[in-house]
Amino acid sequence: MACGTSSEKGKQEQKFNYPETAKVDTVDTYFGTTVADPYRWLEDDNSEETKAWVKAENAVTFGYLEKIPFREKIKERLTKVWDYEKISAPFKKGERWFVSKNDGLQNQSVIYLLDELGGKETLFLDPNTLSEDGTVSLSHFSVSKDGKYAGYGISRGGSDWNEFFVRDVETGKDLEDHIQWVKFSGMAWYKDGFFYSRYPEPKEGDALKGMNTNSMVYYHKVGTPQSEDQLFYQDPAHPNWGFSAGITEDDKFMIISVSESTSGNAFYIKDMSNPKSEIVKVVEDFESDFSVVDHDNGRLLVMTNFNAPKYKIIVIDPKNPARENWTDLVAEKEEVLTSVSIVGERMITQFMKDAHDIALVFDMNGTFLHTIDFPVLGSVSGFGGKKEDTFTFYTLTSFTTPSEVYKYDVASNTSEFYQKSKIDFDPTPYETKQVFFTSKDGTKVPMFIVHKKDMKLDGSNPTMLYGYGGFNISLTPSFSMRWLIWLENGGVFVMANLRGGGEYGEEWHKAGTLMQKQNVFDDFIGAAEYLIDNKYTSPEKLAIMGGSNGGLLVGAVVNQRPDLFKVAFPAVGVMDMLRYHKFTIGRYWATDYGTSEDSPEMFNYLYNYSPVHTVKAAAYPSIMVTTGDHDDRVVPAHSFKYIAELQKNQTGNNPVMIRIETDAGHGAGTPTTKTIEEYTDIMAFAFYNMGVVPKY
Repeated sequence: MACGTSSEKGKQEQKFNYPETAKVDTVDTYFGTTVADPYRWLEDDNSEETKAWVKAENAVTFGYLEKIPFREKIKERLTKVWDYEKISAPFKKGERWFVSKNDGLQNQSVIYLLDELGGKETLFLDPNTLSEDGTVSLSHFSVSKDGKYAGYGISRGGSDWNEFFVRDVETGKDLEDHIQWVKFSGMAWYKDGFFYSRYPEPKEGDALKGMNTNSMVYYHKVGTPQSEDQLFYQDPAHPNWGFSAGITEDDKFMIISVSESTSGNAFYIKDMSNPKSEIVKVVEDFESDFSVVDHDNGRLLVMTNFNAPKYKIIVIDPKNPARENWTDLVAEKEEVLTSVSIVGERMITQFMKDAHDIALVFDMNGTFLHTIDFPVLGSVSGFGGKKEDTFTFYTLTSFTTPSEVYKYDVASNTSEFYQKSKIDFDPTPYETKQVFFTSKDGTKVPMFIVHKKDMKLDGSNPTMLYGYGGFNISLTPSFSMRWLIWLENGGVFVMANLRGGGEYGEEWHKAGTLMQKQNVFDDFIGAAEYLIDNKYTSPEKLAIMGGSNGGLLVGAVVNQRPDLFKVAFPAVGVMDMLRYHKFTIGRYWATDYGTSEDSPEMFNYLYNYSPVHTVKAAAYPSIMVTTGDHDDRVVPAHSFKYIAELQKNQTGNNPVMIRIETDAGHGAGTPTTKTIEEYTDIMAFAFYNMGVVPKY
């Protein structure tokens, strides 16, 4: 479907009557420097003033969006594209199989039960029945090792706060178990219950913005009230530390992971076969990452980046866990080790090579056996199971390949197609290529470019550039219905693998943190300049997008180079770099960012790129900030303050607006209806401000 060009004269001449955002005389002093914070009042999400401001801002934004002539046509097309069956890989617990499916437009995916593979599916858990509007989502689902009970967590309105429930697998009925104030926790099943982590109940009004401290590990026995749960571990001397518990597959060891940030963790172990055993602190610092894969014949197999920036697998003897006794099992390689599964007495390892997945199989002694061949270059997940299993499942996806499930036979190292998502989409007209561009300091940075095969490189193509660049998180190819609308209208979708991510290991991550954070912004600017220089697009047809840390990325580069982009979408962004650590779990991000209280140098570095503090009078691109009123990961005050500054300082004619979703959080669990509505508005806003008319 071709693109057309509309006249921009009338649109560019319109003025916007933004709400008046009141100012207060709040001033903070950092190492002798005074910093005004005139919109501090917007941090109070419960105040009537903030609620009125949100309502007024949304009135302006949705009033604008409703006037875009092709908005409804985009929604119709996006809804049609979205309406296909989506499936997960099946997994087994006890004698039954479980699978997750969405028939197309269901707000939340549904869990089904199978007595045997390929057999009749029985509805087991439908989260869509938990709320009329789909804003109660399934945040966690796990089954006890014997398959008798299923534990599930729910999130209300997209909050990180979870409630846990227990369902009897045989009867399909919920028991009376109801656990509250759980956050960032799974269920570690053990005997007739499970371990979980929680925080104290917050003060009234603080649930979505108060700091989360004093993490505790509890044991819950199925069929009992939460008031009877046993406190298993806490450390009052370190209220900012978080604790999570896991149990090895053979029930012999408990693993307590300890974190104070998003990077590096300590871990402790306890011999569960001896009730009187002490908790042994194997690692007490936070310099490296440690993930216990499992216990195997007296050995703890651990994936770590200790002395291995691209990760390796080591063996720790639980009876002699001192560091000098550690041995390598699978050495560090050129590619980045991302996961390890033990199935059929084999270690199935996933590595990342230039931001796409490969899989290698080793025996339990660390000897390489073979590679698993994948039919397309993309992202792989799965390989779950037990040591005694003879086969497992994995899921494969790429930019133009919807989710496909394969059954893998461990002994023969063969994969067979199992099932795929039922979508009416032909990928053949599109191509994906990976290019490497040179950033400001000479670093080679990869990015993926997806577009129609017959597209002309004449600088006229609407292009969406997406990035993240932080917290050791890697962006790999995956299929998304939302970008089909972009592609089928002649658009280009680009995903850049910026420093700060994990695409090339810990060194790549560290190169985009603390006082090297500017590297991330330079990489993103370099990606934009590459696309322009190579005639994929032009500044008048280039949009950028990123969420959370990626929202910070978009806000920072727009402030630094407002001339380079036509449209920008900073989503749920960390925009106030001087105060981010004062809300919910924000302090965990300090290893990537540093804080304004660390030192004069760190304060100045943050102050000089913080999106809220670097907005100045300028002609900015068309900007639509997006956030959710229940976001308790990156509180919406970040976005509120940022848009208030933008609206005050915009000297050009482009709109700078904020779209605030109600009963929505940081993104996880957002119902399908809200997701379609949000991406309809993103596409409509982008096309309209580029002067592109989609042909529907």
